[in-house]
Amino acid sequence: MKVLVVGGGGREHAICEAVSRSKQVDKIYCAPGNGGIAELAECVPITPMEFDKLVSFAKEKEIDLTIIGMDDPLVGGIVDVFEAEGLRVFGPRKNAAILEGSKAFSKDLMKKYGIPTAAYETFDDPQAALEYLENAKFPIVLKADGLALGKGVLICQNLEEARDGVREIMEDKKFGDAGNHMVIEEFMTGREVSVLSFVDGKTYKLMSSAQDHKRAGDGDTGLNTGGMGNFSPSPFYTKEVDEFCRKNIYGKTVEAMAAEGREFKGVIFFGLMLTPDGPKVLEYNARFGDPEAQVVLPRLKTDIIDVMNACIDGRLDEIDMDFEDKAAVCVVLASDGYPVSYEKGKLITGLDNFKGKDGYYCFHAGTKATADGIVTNGGRVLGITAKGDTLAEARAKAYEATQWVDFENKYMRHDIGKAIDDAKEV
Repeated sequence: MKVLVVGGGGREHAICEAVSRSKQVDKIYCAPGNGGIAELAECVPITPMEFDKLVSFAKEKEIDLTIIGMDDPLVGGIVDVFEAEGLRVFGPRKNAAILEGSKAFSKDLMKKYGIPTAAYETFDDPQAALEYLENAKFPIVLKADGLALGKGVLICQNLEEARDGVREIMEDKKFGDAGNHMVIEEFMTGREVSVLSFVDGKTYKLMSSAQDHKRAGDGDTGLNTGGMGNFSPSPFYTKEVDEFCRKNIYGKTVEAMAAEGREFKGVIFFGLMLTPDGPKVLEYNARFGDPEAQVVLPRLKTDIIDVMNACIDGRLDEIDMDFEDKAAVCVVLASDGYPVSYEKGKLITGLDNFKGKDGYYCFHAGTKATADGIVTNGGRVLGITAKGDTLAEARAKAYEATQWVDFENKYMRHDIGKAIDDAKEV
């Protein structure tokens, strides 16, 4: 088989690594890819939103399967374009990717089908939103309706912050057109857990629980980012939580999308909050999480090509998914100043230290290959991942491995996975 992966971040590197383990695959292409992906795949200089060029490339190279990693092309309808040309592609169609593309849609879906989530209201007029806030309970959460690179969520502690937030999102358009509409919802407390699942339109198969660290600074301080690290599985995702979510969230979501005429095939990322009142949905994503993919996919023992083909063909119920009984921790190495402003083009040293190291991974996110070597090319540069028999062991190994590589202005959080110290099973 020849496989094309669309995207160029750490998530796509993790997808390429999983695909490279398939005995069915002879050749991997990645568009546009990055400096690390180039070791597994032939990188193609086409951006994810150039649908026509991607279709032409897939036809020219006789690609057997295209895997869409990123949210923007999915929400933009890339799967519909590929299918219209008779090309095999993994990911939800445009009318299903709206599950992530519009927070207002997903909140309304949850309300209609009785899926537990935070109380909310939606707004398309900033003045109406400001008036609503006058009698709101704080803290409160403001969300840009559309895609905002994982950063379109503001937690406001008081009325003044919330007013500023409405202006940022809806008037100043800090997140672009994503802020044309806005969701204001109650602030939920509890542990955050992410659960990834493969879906074929009617059947879902869970991958693993994970826990992200969104804030830029230690102790969950600073601005929201695309994710500064992750660990999997989450010790807080208990058997009782799993049973509740299977009964009230996962299957209900898949059934709700089908009932709405929006059959979902691909990956649904369930962002959950384990509140005192039980698990509730924080958000949905219509693709692998980043960096969740970096701690989940390395543990997947089943051939990922078999799973994806089963999703496309509606026969996921025939697949027995198997994961290593291991834990994994990912620590993101970022450029200092991320997510606001940072320099690019800094030479990365020590990458060869990962070669031949079983259970260690250096997933490239914002990197670029140059004549001088691999250089930084984004805010999140590398995802250093390690597996272990326990979360504590995986965490120690991941932090050890962060010292194997270096670049100017290297920055990371030092408390990724610290929450596992609070859990009974470490």
